[in-house]
Amino acid sequence: MEIKYCWRCNIEVPMLDRDEFEIASALYSEGFKTVNKDREQRFKALLDYYTKLTGYKETEPSAIMHHAIEQFGSDCEQCGKPSRTSEAKLCAACGNRRADGP
Repeated sequence: MEIKYCWRCNIEVPMLDRDEFEIASALYSEGFKTVNKDREQRFKALLDYYTKLTGYKETEPSAIMHHAIEQFGSDCEQCGKPSRTSEAKLCAACGNRRADGP
């Protein structure tokens, strides 16, 4: 887990590493397989896992699914925020063009 800027949320949030995200993804999938429960109950295991792991109380299960370090690119040399993708040539946050390319 690492605190990184999320361009979707427009704040710094705990981002999951590969192993952590794999567990979260499985819990997210289980939430869709559960029937006869409200949304909060279906995704309780995922939300509890994320809270226990990060100390951050997320209320939106789908937000956790885009808080994976591997989904982002390298950090910008100018502002330090991660690129939206590993292929990004331009920092969406500050407009800096990557010196090394993707």
